Amino acid sequence: MAGGKESPRQKMIGMMYLVLTAMLALQVSSAIIEKFILLNNSLELSSGAANKINQETVLRIKAAVEKSGNRASDVTVMKQADEVRKASADVINEINGLKQQIIQEAGGGMNEQGAIKNPAEEEKVAQMMIGANKNGKAYALKQRLNNYVNSLSNYGNQKFQPLALDGSQDPVASTNPDQRNKDFAELNFAQTPVAAALAVLSQKQTDVRRMEGEVLTYLASKVGAADIKFDRILAMISSESKVVAAGAKYRGEMFIAASASGITPRMSLNGSPVRVENGKGIIEFTAQGGGYNAEGLARRVLTGTISFPTPSGRDTTVRLEHEYFVAKPTYQIETGTLPPLYLGCSNKLSIQSPSLGALWAPTFTADGAEIIPSGQKGRITIVPNRAQVILNVNNQGNLLGKENFRVSRVPKPSLEVRVNGAALDERRGVPASGARSLQVLAIADESFKNFSPEDAQFRVNQIQVSLARGNRRVAGPITLNGGGSISSLAQQAESGDRYVVEILGVQRRNFRGNISDVEMGNQTRIIPLY
Repeated sequence: MAGGKESPRQKMIGMMYLVLTAMLALQVSSAIIEKFILLNNSLELSSGAANKINQETVLRIKAAVEKSGNRASDVTVMKQADEVRKASADVINEINGLKQQIIQEAGGGMNEQGAIKNPAEEEKVAQMMIGANKNGKAYALKQRLNNYVNSLSNYGNQKFQPLALDGSQDPVASTNPDQRNKDFAELNFAQTPVAAALAVLSQKQTDVRRMEGEVLTYLASKVGAADIKFDRILAMISSESKVVAAGAKYRGEMFIAASASGITPRMSLNGSPVRVENGKGIIEFTAQGGGYNAEGLARRVLTGTISFPTPSGRDTTVRLEHEYFVAKPTYQIETGTLPPLYLGCSNKLSIQSPSLGALWAPTFTADGAEIIPSGQKGRITIVPNRAQVILNVNNQGNLLGKENFRVSRVPKPSLEVRVNGAALDERRGVPASGARSLQVLAIADESFKNFSPEDAQFRVNQIQVSLARGNRRVAGPITLNGGGSISSLAQQAESGDRYVVEILGVQRRNFRGNISDVEMGNQTRIIPLY
């Protein structure tokens, strides 16, 4: 069968053929003989109707050729249509001759009512069509039918299956163990009554007319196909750029473009085929960078071809070139302070690209750090976990650059001692009888606090306070959670004594709320008493 959809009439004929083939595999009764006669009559009517349609197609071809001025290419198509009609008629006539022979020699001719005298006769059909040594007329018929099908390939690109199939090739018989090993003659004419044999031959005639019709339809489409009729009009606007800044001029051109619905041009771009829809080539590719000039632009040229048929019968090709420029994507990294970043902290970065504007849709990955999106374009939080971080900046799937960051450890806080809530002046000291409370604060580095305030939260969580006199401890130590009352020590304090404060623990809470110890080494503060 040829490619494409079958018409309802073709589907009906195909179904009738399947029924016929199935019935041939059965022992038929006299009632079924009548059904074969009706089936044969129906097939002959279908074949006649198809013949009329095919003749009208030929007449349309001839009218189109005359209307186009009898061009050589169109006249050739008209001659091919006549050849197809003649080849089909020859096969149809040969089959008609076989049908008459079967009626006369096997069916005993026609009675006075115009009916076959012996429509149920099987043996004479087999002798005539199969023969004692497989030399019957069906073998020549098989060759004739398949040669006809092969000849149709000279007139177009349709590919048809053979008309005469052996049992192993037939879609119905191949599924039946009793039929699949039979050849074409045995499958269609063994144990086959006259009425069924006529229906088989009529089915082949309808197949011939169907194939003939498909080839003629194809030939009709070629007549006048070289005429380019621009029947599809489009209004177009071509602009220098789809993006224009406020206050700048918008420049472009307005025009009409036309295409022909009767042809599908072939298009290519830079040597590769282009998909064509409704006469327009669809171009889409990822612009490649490199080779930028001092202004950050790289010149590119698209080379294309469009080929279409002309009235001469030959294709013509139009070549075109289109210049465009690829802009080097740039971006800027904005931070609260300049790098380096801080280890384990929430380093907030803003990475923007004024040159890409609305096309800026970045994504980020990093080696040596965790990336936390903010939900805002280009704004991220980067949390380093190594001493060196490589940030990969991508836009719409394209890598724009890699940024290297040094990573610094969180600076240690400074320690501040407060007595009775006031900062201690270690050179002066405090009155022996006046000190009642003591507190030690951990003060974050100012630049670190400005860069990442959520990570600059320190506290002293444990201290020990002792009262010393000369070279000995006279009271304590007492342990405080970063600060508290020292009244128990003050009651024993004398002028010239000193408080010895040991800082045992400092902690930091990060942006996630996690608390960690800060290694401060041995930290001791002396508070002189006067």
